[in-house]
Amino acid sequence: MLADLHVLPAYGRDYRSAAAVKAAWLDGKDFLDSYSRKYLSVRDNVPHQVWVRYAALRKIVRVQ
Repeated sequence: MLADLHVLPAYGRDYRSAAAVKAAWLDGKDFLDSYSRKYLSVRDNVPHQVWVRYAALRKIVRVQ
């Protein structure tokens, strides 16, 4: 079974709402994998569920 990915907005970005996070993901913005420290986006066709931390890392939302 594949593990979930937990990512952070890349390049110092942050989002105030889950809708903004999902829009950025679907728009192809880069996110940073919190484990491997590699950049990824929706363009990478990630086979895992992707969870993004936002709002100064206090909230989390599933984008894929």
